[in-house]
Amino acid sequence: MHRVAAIQMASGPNVVANLRETARLLQEAAQMGAQLVILPENFACMAMNQADLIDIAEVDGQGVLQDFLAAQAMRHHLWLVGGTFPMRIDASDRIRSVCLCFDNHGVRVARYDKIHLFDVTAAPNEKYCESAIYQSGEQVVVLDTPFGRLGLAICYDLRFPELFRSLQEQGVEIIAVPSAFTATTGKAHWEILVRARALENLSYLIAADQGGYHVNGRQTHGDSMIVEPWGGILARLTRGTGVICADINLEQLHSLRRNFPTLTHRKIYCQLPE
Repeated sequence: MHRVAAIQMASGPNVVANLRETARLLQEAAQMGAQLVILPENFACMAMNQADLIDIAEVDGQGVLQDFLAAQAMRHHLWLVGGTFPMRIDASDRIRSVCLCFDNHGVRVARYDKIHLFDVTAAPNEKYCESAIYQSGEQVVVLDTPFGRLGLAICYDLRFPELFRSLQEQGVEIIAVPSAFTATTGKAHWEILVRARALENLSYLIAADQGGYHVNGRQTHGDSMIVEPWGGILARLTRGTGVICADINLEQLHSLRRNFPTLTHRKIYCQLPE
């Protein structure tokens, strides 16, 4: 058995204040016995505008946010999936939304760049265009941890089951999904998507969401949850800031996969045009 946690926040534009709150919640998670903790998307800054994201973007391998995540993982002796933050690609203003994973010694062990960018009109007066400043990632990421094979995805990725099948093909057992789902889309689809991605891949899924009203005018859905491979919800936080924890059991996961082997029953037929 291993204890995992998801942190829910309502981050604002003040990086220092957000990091202070993140540190407080990480300490709470550690006191609850968490060994693996997932932070939400944009944990360090829910920016007022896109220019602010470029201002706080870091160079790969150095920066306040990366140092903070490494120090927190080492301080609390836990594995940390560091939500997301912007990282520069080169000297230009193009950035990527990056999720880093640190081991319990503060060593970075994985980087995932968000593949699917949120370019949608969620409501008549609610439009998003991440591709205006973000560049899409290209690599699927699964890594070995003491808790099982861990796969990384981010927010909008939840709508693309083929990405999660790619994680499954690399042996994923636990999936971390830092998110900042909008209140509009979250109310309609969040729980359905989170539970479906866990169930169809017979994997644990830890979804850490932003949840609340933000200074920039956004409202995020919250309802962070930890879901087991049969689709059941082990823990959830519907609203507010806080930490949820649950125990995961890989022996039960492996037993389920043996007895209900849907992952080996897949058949894909493709009729090619003549």
